[in-house]
Amino acid sequence: MRELKPDPASPNMLKCEPNCALNLSGISKRYGAGKTAKWAVKNVSFDIRQGEIVGFLGPNGAGKTSCLRMALGLIVPDTGTISLLGGEPGPRHFGRIGFLPEERGLYRKSTARASIAHMARLNGLSAKLANRRADELLQAHGLGDIGRKKVKALSKGMAQKVQLIAAIAHDPEFLILDEPFSGLDPVNQNQLEQIIRDIAARGRTIIFSTHVMEHAERLCDRIILMSGGQKIFDGSVSAALQTAPRRLILELPELSTRMSAPDWLAAFAQNYERLEAGRYNLDLRDDISSQDVLDTVLSKGLTLRHFEPQRATLHDAFVHLIAQRKGDDKSGDKSGAQANIEPSELDEKIGKSFEEKS
Repeated sequence: MRELKPDPASPNMLKCEPNCALNLSGISKRYGAGKTAKWAVKNVSFDIRQGEIVGFLGPNGAGKTSCLRMALGLIVPDTGTISLLGGEPGPRHFGRIGFLPEERGLYRKSTARASIAHMARLNGLSAKLANRRADELLQAHGLGDIGRKKVKALSKGMAQKVQLIAAIAHDPEFLILDEPFSGLDPVNQNQLEQIIRDIAARGRTIIFSTHVMEHAERLCDRIILMSGGQKIFDGSVSAALQTAPRRLILELPELSTRMSAPDWLAAFAQNYERLEAGRYNLDLRDDISSQDVLDTVLSKGLTLRHFEPQRATLHDAFVHLIAQRKGDDKSGDKSGAQANIEPSELDEKIGKSFEEKS
């Protein structure tokens, strides 16, 4: 385990349990020096238990890539401790780990089969076994006819699936995927989801970062949300959904001439939006249910043309949690990380909004 000088501001350290595949405890990383230094990650702690599928989520520039690179030993944290598969991060674990970086890097003049076999050999397989695994995996994932094609002749979706297969060709016990769904069309995204399910069904451990909330909602046992270089949520999908505002859309023809909701209706909501004449989208207060609104509307004898409680989504939950965190920072909470950056070679296109990518 890598020991670094402790950070006095670090939260309580997490203890790595026997079934823990990865433990990050109070890790911090900053880039630059002096007055120009910026925190990319500050005091982040979490663990990944064996057999879990964990979604590692957050806006661009949240520190996800830096955390994953530190977990692999590719970047050294400034403070904190890291335990990977029971020991210090580094090359000795690479045969047990599959890593798909955000920056795709297949050799364009190599064939798909050769690319997969090459990565398998780097992770300890013999040439004969590596070639056999490449053929088996290409066939298993419906890519048997592209094995002899050069990477430069493949579509982006095909090339991305080949790179994922290369990352799992040595059958790693722990898979780390950085933005695996980026740039894929819906068909290829669904196929990639199935590949991840197949890997998980064999008892493997998976952590993946993504901006696409639907993938995390369908795939994950647990999710971790980063914002501003810090962890702001760690729990189950259902627990995350419970943080989202409960929304209700209703239409009352009697209110069609009003430009704003009447006081009795506005009182039910934390926020509301007038969608069109007589039609409102309400973010209900925590102590109010959809039934409370319905009972009041009926008691007033109003005509109810539309009444639709909205199902909360992971996107709603995360936008809410991130906005809540930004609100806390603006109100004077100085415990958050400074505006974080990633190094240029790990560019996460800082500045693009989370909503645009979700």
